[in-house]
Amino acid sequence: MHMNPDHYDFTLGINLTPEEQDLSVLFSGEARPYPGHKIGPSVHDFYLIHTVLEGEGLFQSGTFSAECRSGDTFVIFPGALFSYQADQDFPWHYAWVALQGIGVQELLSAVGITREQPFMHSGNVTELHSLYERIRHAFQQSAYPRLESLEASGWARLLLHQFGLGNLSALPLHPAEMPEIIDRQIDQAIRWISLQFHQQISIDHLASSLGYHRVHLSKAFKQRTGFSPKQFLLKKRMDKARQLLGSPLTIEQVASSVGFNDALYFSKQFRKHTGMPPSEYRAGLRSGE
Repeated sequence: MHMNPDHYDFTLGINLTPEEQDLSVLFSGEARPYPGHKIGPSVHDFYLIHTVLEGEGLFQSGTFSAECRSGDTFVIFPGALFSYQADQDFPWHYAWVALQGIGVQELLSAVGITREQPFMHSGNVTELHSLYERIRHAFQQSAYPRLESLEASGWARLLLHQFGLGNLSALPLHPAEMPEIIDRQIDQAIRWISLQFHQQISIDHLASSLGYHRVHLSKAFKQRTGFSPKQFLLKKRMDKARQLLGSPLTIEQVASSVGFNDALYFSKQFRKHTGMPPSEYRAGLRSGE
């Protein structure tokens, strides 16, 4: 707990090791300023997000101005001239978090917050308040400041997610502009196969889980990739197998690593795919051919 002479209550948590490059929390706090308390006109070299929990106040940034009430969030961008002031009759109670990183502006834009529109009504105040508290409480000045920093940045991402849920109508991607569902399902199938090729994947089960008949999925998949799902899976496995054959792993270990329980069957498939057995392919790698 840190007291500030301009506030009834004032608490702050500070990150001792803000190292994440895309998004890092610098500090986070919460306060109940006195009536009429004003900050600015000033500039910061970091992003500063405030959410009003209750009460009222006025926020200005450049030519933008907004009267803020419970559930409203305003964002100060680096280099922007800003000021904000608590209402004289019903001064606000707010929480804030300061962020830095090369990915922050893009993340803010993804939830509908820009330099030109640095304000939004952000929805569930109770949930937002809880997330701000979790960010602030991550900084307990323990023996593991880097872990504290990782925890805080994780909660900050969830905070931005909550902003997005409360601001869906302002998000850059509107439902009418979203890709067809089948295209999204094909993307999901491609990602699934690319990440899970080492598992025993059933194309029938994959199609069923996406809500399509195997024939329909296979046709759409081939139109997108040039391969059927089965061919794409085999290609992923063989590409990885060629890579692993340059390592000290045995043929059996390579086979298992790319989803084949039977090393002999793997060898047959590898020879069919590349024109040579795994042992010969490995020998060629070692000889530099």
